[in-house]
Amino acid sequence: MSSVREGTYALIYGVVRRIPPGRVATYGQVARLAGLPGRARQVGYALHALREGDCVPWQRVINARGEVSARAEPGMVELQRQCLEAEGVVFDGRSRIDLDRYGWRPRSPR
Repeated sequence: MSSVREGTYALIYGVVRRIPPGRVATYGQVARLAGLPGRARQVGYALHALREGDCVPWQRVINARGEVSARAEPGMVELQRQCLEAEGVVFDGRSRIDLDRYGWRPRSPR
């Protein structure tokens, strides 16, 4: 991995680590807080690059519609949902999370 990508991913992981249990943030929100406005997809790439055992609560990042985004790996959507439900996050009948209720609102920009 290039040093630029490593640095960018470190910024993203730093933001994601701040999301408390029982709260979620959108890919776009994480990108903005990491100083990467408009680069929500890069947040997804960074989370996809995590290795098993990395201490980054990836499950707390969802899309702007309040949904768990589809993954290429089978079972990952269900795993993410289970992890969030174990933290007390509730999904509605359309498998969405109420961002007003569960959305993370950090106190400081960084």
